[in-house]
Amino acid sequence: MSKVIDMSALQGEAIRAEQLGKTYAEGKLRTPVFDGLDLSVRIGETVAIIGASGAGKSTLLHLLGGLDTPTAGEVYVAGQKMSDLSDAARGQLRNRALGFVYQFHHLLPEFTALENVMLPVLVGGASVDEASQRGTALLEKVGLGHRLGHKPGELSGGERQRAAVARALVNRPACVLGDEPTGNLDDRTAGGVFELMLELNRDQKTSLVLVTHDRRLARQLDRVLELHEGKLREVPLNEV
Repeated sequence: MSKVIDMSALQGEAIRAEQLGKTYAEGKLRTPVFDGLDLSVRIGETVAIIGASGAGKSTLLHLLGGLDTPTAGEVYVAGQKMSDLSDAARGQLRNRALGFVYQFHHLLPEFTALENVMLPVLVGGASVDEASQRGTALLEKVGLGHRLGHKPGELSGGERQRAAVARALVNRPACVLGDEPTGNLDDRTAGGVFELMLELNRDQKTSLVLVTHDRRLARQLDRVLELHEGKLREVPLNEV
């Protein structure tokens, strides 16, 4: 059996960032994106991150997900300090504890919907049978039980994004990180995918951290944080 995060063993937090900073360097030029950011995301909590283009929202998400390295501060995922881990161990933790959904689905075009969703389970060490069972169950839950054998090119935009959500959740991660996950969809389809993510969040007690420009969607989450001039501030939901 592959390893999954034991949600009951986590002490209240899915992700924590302490005094997080990121500065890009090119020659002698230093470009700070932010510095001294603190963030705590509780188990099962939903958080929206809003802000102007170029504010560093995607950079923050990449740091939280261990896809980029901070120049200052620490990130803890499922209680583990990312900087203490080797590259291989960080990759294993990402696969086991985190799910990612992007504006574009990033499904592998040569694989079927089921094969795409099975991949994180197989990477985690599960058998093909287990990966198939878990992938099939989740695709059925997101309304794609009739599309298991279809490749991404044979799916609609909304169906591809639903498959991407299933792939992000198949390992029952502690947290799903979404970077404009509905930004490439029409309003009706976006609303359906967003509601699906919230439903699965409630069912699986998986935290959500979503970067979004859509304030209508943002105000439906538990908290809204605005990244502005390198600082995070909490925005009251009635002001979003």
